[in-house]
Amino acid sequence: MRVRTLTGGLAAVLVLSGPLLNGPAVAVAPVASVGAAQRQVVDDVVTYDTSGAAEFKAAVERGAAIWNESVETVELRPVASGQRADVRIVADDGWPRSVPTSMGNGTVYIGRQAVDQGYSTIRIAAHELGHMLGLPDRKPGPCSSLMSGASAGTSCTNPYPSAAEKAQVERNFEGAPAGALLGRT
Repeated sequence: MRVRTLTGGLAAVLVLSGPLLNGPAVAVAPVASVGAAQRQVVDDVVTYDTSGAAEFKAAVERGAAIWNESVETVELRPVASGQRADVRIVADDGWPRSVPTSMGNGTVYIGRQAVDQGYSTIRIAAHELGHMLGLPDRKPGPCSSLMSGASAGTSCTNPYPSAAEKAQVERNFEGAPAGALLGRT
């Protein structure tokens, strides 16, 4: 779970209700640098493990950063040492693919076959992470659609989700309690 500062509204104290958390009520004061015109919201976190990503680790990290820049309701974050990740990233010699087990959980394969054919590693990583965030393939599709994947051709290097793709991810994670999406713990 993370706290993100957003502009707009009145500065407020975030109060977590004890009955909702099975514990005492907790009040968290805003950070001193947070201005009066800002508020804090709590988002869901999907962790990922790049220990099996081999040469694609940097591309996966950039793909995750792109999603983090693009949406507000979920954050992709590297898993902490010794913890189990929600999403496992694996490099292999096949075609890139995702095997989601539930929303925000599963395995992403960054296949060398597409890379060898000239597809962008960052676009591949962002596309496959999009599947983990609940987006389907949109083939055929234009380069402006991240989920058009390989159908946009090798000349397409756009790793950014379209407005519609961003909106769908926001809806997929909107209002879900942190860690409670489709059986996640």
